[in-house]
Amino acid sequence: GTADERSFTSEIGMLVTVLQQRNLDGYVGLANLPSQVYRSSVRRGFDFTLMVVGKAGLGKSTLINSLFLTELPPMDNQGAFQLVQKTMQVRQSPPVINYIDNKFEDFLNSESRVNRRRMPDSRVHCCLYLISPSGHGLQPLDVEFMKRLHDKVTIIPLIAKGDTFTPEECQQVKKQIIQDIQAHKIKIYEFPDAGQHEGRKLKIKVEESMPLAVVCSNMEVAIDGKKVRGRQYPWGVAEVANGEHCAFSVLRKILIRTHMQDLKGITNSIHYENYRTKKLAALTCNGVGGANAKEELNKCPLAHMEAERNEHVLRLKKMESEMQQVFEMKVREKKQKLKDSELELERHHAQMKKSLVTQYQELEEKRQQFEQEKQAWQRLQAYRYIGRGGRYSQNRHGHISSCTVLCIHIEAVLLTHVLLNNKTIH
Repeated sequence: GTADERSFTSEIGMLVTVLQQRNLDGYVGLANLPSQVYRSSVRRGFDFTLMVVGKAGLGKSTLINSLFLTELPPMDNQGAFQLVQKTMQVRQSPPVINYIDNKFEDFLNSESRVNRRRMPDSRVHCCLYLISPSGHGLQPLDVEFMKRLHDKVTIIPLIAKGDTFTPEECQQVKKQIIQDIQAHKIKIYEFPDAGQHEGRKLKIKVEESMPLAVVCSNMEVAIDGKKVRGRQYPWGVAEVANGEHCAFSVLRKILIRTHMQDLKGITNSIHYENYRTKKLAALTCNGVGGANAKEELNKCPLAHMEAERNEHVLRLKKMESEMQQVFEMKVREKKQKLKDSELELERHHAQMKKSLVTQYQELEEKRQQFEQEKQAWQRLQAYRYIGRGGRYSQNRHGHISSCTVLCIHIEAVLLTHVLLNNKTIH
């Protein structure tokens, strides 16, 4: 026991001596981590997708031109426009919410592939929402759109055409917009608390300036021999990059210099994770939650496949039954329609037949009347001839025979000829 104690004591003494010889206050090198991240970003590059949303005429294209010092081509047709090589891409998109979900879906599909070495990140990291400078706060359309959008992307509200207000009016409009945002519980970008003094000052300045009133321009104006972007008015120039005129410089600093990585982190860790969780939960458990979801996950794969097959068979039978019902209903409707058409044709045929019978009777009555009038006229002519000294013969029915009528006609013609020529016929 004594030998063991001596050996242990000697080992402790040697360890203390070694620790005393080492300098524990030396340089470790963790401060080089930002430089490593910087070199990696420069080597691999990075993606940052910025969405600008607003009504027509608020200056969305002009805002992009002013932010990146470029000129957007006219976006008359849908498609992608490569403005600066490997720097920025502008897309005229379909409905905004569907576009954001589609980009999340594309990234999720890229993550699910076997080969994930090339995963382009086209997710929307920030949305600049332009508010119309009406002076009446948020409109109902703005409220509804932002409420549907704030759970899918980080929103930074902007007041378009900030040079249309005086400084006092601008502050009043900002207060009203912030009150509307808080009243409708709309989530906008919350700037992180930076540890450095400069970062805290920027955060305070930005929070006091929200929503940011910006002025944008595609034209350059000469001021003291220096060309700057701005808007020329009879009373002066509204400079885009002048912090006393608008908050455009603050916006550009947030997006590019100070908070770009934070915006990407929020998109990846919050918005995309929410979408991914909902999507995978729906695919894994078929929409079943709670304890039922655990039971589904603990099932035997063969039993799970058999249950899915039975469910699929039942679904097919239900669809077949519904299709059969629809088919029978359409057949009944067709039969009823044909029956109604047949009844209509029969009714029309009866009406036509009745009309023809009526016309036939009318024609028959007219024919008989004509015959009676004809016979009456013949009698009248015969009586007139007899009254002049002629003679005629009647048949047993009392009618003048055709021969007698012919003779009467011939004699009447001859008599007329004699009277006209004053001659006597023997």
